[in-house]
Amino acid sequence: MGSRPDHWHKLYPIANGDRQSPIDIKTKEVKKDASLGLLRITWKPSTCKEIVNVGHSFHVNFEDKDNQSVLTGGPLTGTYRLRQFHFHWGQNDEQGSEHTVDGQKYASELHLIHWNADKYSNVAEAFDKPDGLAIVTVFLKGKQAPFSDFDPSSLLPKSLEYWTYNGSLTHPPLHESVIWIILKEPITISSEQLAQFRTILSSAEGEAPCPILSNHRQPQPLKGRVVRG
Repeated sequence: MGSRPDHWHKLYPIANGDRQSPIDIKTKEVKKDASLGLLRITWKPSTCKEIVNVGHSFHVNFEDKDNQSVLTGGPLTGTYRLRQFHFHWGQNDEQGSEHTVDGQKYASELHLIHWNADKYSNVAEAFDKPDGLAIVTVFLKGKQAPFSDFDPSSLLPKSLEYWTYNGSLTHPPLHESVIWIILKEPITISSEQLAQFRTILSSAEGEAPCPILSNHRQPQPLKGRVVRG
């Protein structure tokens, strides 16, 4: 989407909508909600199909024809199937996450994208529905620590405590179809690994590499939404 985020509203008026993402999570304003259950995550590494370099990031795609790798519980009604995950990162270890916590940025943010398989027959059908997608978000902070293999469960912190709110895709078409589930505890990733992420960014030979920062949408106004936790 060559255009800059501040121009998106011209092509996608919903960019100025009422449930846009990402947001800054103000921890003092989070509403304690006793009705929120535990998050239940079942991921089978064997459902991992392919890793695709999409130019500004890489996507890891999963087989989603049945309920093998699924997300239930938490704020969700029904079963959501894992379809894909990808990372966002920045030019250095001090920035890169899209969501922020009390204004703090993390080095990277992982999005594990799931779709509502109880109500819809495939991800394309769920893509623009208000309850169609659930994205589990994990913050990564830079540390000298080895980073394990692409078993998605190794990408989770020990604690599954989370914040949740209703939002949107953070890239065009910006559909307001996402139940965001943001894990409170970050995982650590080595500075070397983060540096490797940045090399993926290089564009075709002979062209200037595109700066990854154009990939990070700034936090959007809450417009009356409540973050629960």
